[in-house]
Amino acid sequence: MANREALRDLQSRLAGRLQAARSEGVSVAAWLAVQAGEQDYLLPLNQAGEIFPWTGVQPVPYTQPWYLGIANLRGSLMGVVDLAQLLGQERSQNEQDLLDCSLLAFSPALEINTALLVDRLLGLRAAQAFVQTEAAPEHSPHFFGAVHIDATGRRWQELQLQRLSQTAKFLSIRA
Repeated sequence: MANREALRDLQSRLAGRLQAARSEGVSVAAWLAVQAGEQDYLLPLNQAGEIFPWTGVQPVPYTQPWYLGIANLRGSLMGVVDLAQLLGQERSQNEQDLLDCSLLAFSPALEINTALLVDRLLGLRAAQAFVQTEAAPEHSPHFFGAVHIDATGRRWQELQLQRLSQTAKFLSIRA
């Protein structure tokens, strides 16, 4: 319990520092950029947690194909969700493919013991990295945020992890 409170205190101090930096005009990263399947996504830093290398996952029977199973990540048991499959991309990966993937835990503040499988980590992004922003695509899930376009024309879909974690689909892993 004390560790959880210390972590929340740290996150609170970091949020304060980020806000102070923004008010001083310093460019501050707002998102973690990832690739899942063939899509590029921006995940809000305040909703993202620790990043882990791929580790063995214990499958759970009678679950959705996108629910890969349970992993022990630093002593915490976490469900592992294939983000690309959850968002409707069809694919199959072998163990060799998975070695290049990462597991991104949700922020402890969200109190969700889940990690997302992402194919590639692409770094941090600030709002200044984008030249244009569009509204979320029509008929997209409510957890989709704006689409940000960088100077090369690459499109980045923002995903609100907190909203994603509260959807019926995410919460219904049973097949």
